[in-house]
Amino acid sequence: MNLSAAFQMRSQHGNGPAIKALFAVVACGVLAGCATVPDSIVQKPSAIRPQPVAAAAPANGAIFQTAAYRPMFEDRRARLIGDLLTIVINEKTTAAKQDTGSASKTAGTSFSVPKLLGLPATTTDSLGVNTATSNKFEDKGAASSSNNFSGTMGVTVTDVLPNGNLVVSGEKQIAMDKGIEFIRFSGIVNPDTIATGNLVSSTQVADARVEYRTNTRLDAADVMSQMARFFLSVLPL
Repeated sequence: MNLSAAFQMRSQHGNGPAIKALFAVVACGVLAGCATVPDSIVQKPSAIRPQPVAAAAPANGAIFQTAAYRPMFEDRRARLIGDLLTIVINEKTTAAKQDTGSASKTAGTSFSVPKLLGLPATTTDSLGVNTATSNKFEDKGAASSSNNFSGTMGVTVTDVLPNGNLVVSGEKQIAMDKGIEFIRFSGIVNPDTIATGNLVSSTQVADARVEYRTNTRLDAADVMSQMARFFLSVLPL
């Protein structure tokens, strides 16, 4: 019996409102689980539309508009809110750390019995006590990390700072077989670093935040059950 049939039967027996509420909660939970989006460290918003041009002042001419003026022979370099830039992501980081420490300590004690009651020395020597202790401690640790992230993506100018620097942010989504990959970027761009074609290297972006996230989930058919894992761990193969 499917869920809708059970819902109709319970509604006919007088529990319709309660079952409807329960059904709505379950449906919302299922839809929420299918639309999971990973957390982000990138500053929002990821895109912004150009600001509307203000009404022309009487001093403006039929062609010249102060709010959207671009010289005729100037390239289309991004400098206004809503303009687009292409970020060339080329991030390579390598870090290594090694630590070594050691300590040692030795001690010894000797106690001998002198000649006693005329007994020969060979007899009293066996009554002596000799002890020795040695402690040694050595600790070694090493850690290393290496990352390589390359690619290109478009971003939008979301704000222009008073000094002329551009605040940019963008997001790219790639739908794969069993999930969606999210590539996000944000930072502050110096207009002097913008190359031909509105290209900017990510290494020249201040406060850059680059992330690659995914909400990929494994199907139940691809996951081995706990019972199968148990038998595979004890059976000789």
